Amino acid sequence: MTGIDDLPPLRETLAEHGLLANKAFGQHFLLDLNITRKIARLAEVGDGDLVIEVGPGPGGLTRALLETGARVIAVEKDVRFEPLLQELAAVADGRLSLVLGDALEVDEAALSAGAPAAIVSNLPYNVGTPLLIKWLTGPYTPVSQTLMFQKEVAERIVAAPGSDAYGRLAVIAQACAEARLVMDVPARAFTPPPKVASAVVRLVPRADRPEPVLLGALQKITQAAFGQRRKMLRSSLKPLGGEALCVAAGLAADARAETIDIPGFLALAQAWLDQR
Repeated sequence: MTGIDDLPPLRETLAEHGLLANKAFGQHFLLDLNITRKIARLAEVGDGDLVIEVGPGPGGLTRALLETGARVIAVEKDVRFEPLLQELAAVADGRLSLVLGDALEVDEAALSAGAPAAIVSNLPYNVGTPLLIKWLTGPYTPVSQTLMFQKEVAERIVAAPGSDAYGRLAVIAQACAEARLVMDVPARAFTPPPKVASAVVRLVPRADRPEPVLLGALQKITQAAFGQRRKMLRSSLKPLGGEALCVAAGLAADARAETIDIPGFLALAQAWLDQR
């Protein structure tokens, strides 16, 4: 009986099907088994766990996830990869299902039939940030997210107040989840190699994750504050209440957005809600 270990190497499979990465989809194939297996370990998934993988492409990370015993729902927009992924599904003992579609539009709760699921993905570069925001702030909360981004984006997700990388993405991500950069991945690990290095971030939902109304206010506050990040809060937040809003939140009106920590931004969001 044929199993995953009996499949030919991915490079051979890609060559056989005449497939190349599509720049329009931000594709860079991860074919190094050592790296894909390490990502699967970092995701902390195993026998019977449900995983949603976005952008599996030829299935390198998918193979590693299946090796753990997990069940995988793979969401792929590029129909060219359907034959490769169906070949993998055929030897996966019913643990791989393929959904052809745009992950930005997919209803993850419907995909998982309400079951808890982890999201593990080598995200396409051009949609990585919008997908992260969707999974952090939308109606579906995965049990964890283990995601690869361009390293610059990964550093922005985990950045601390006062650092150059600290901004709106860090505030939203860290208000909703414990976020850690867990692995660096050099450009040479990919086919074709991107022009930048990559990194894997692991996010686990916080027990005190803001309620949807407060989260919506936080998005509005951070958009204004970091939209003019060099200005003092009294100026950048003027349309939302300016100095009075800062006073209500217990913050100095002459502070700048990059110096305000997550509790400070949550206080601003709550103060804005209270004044409405």
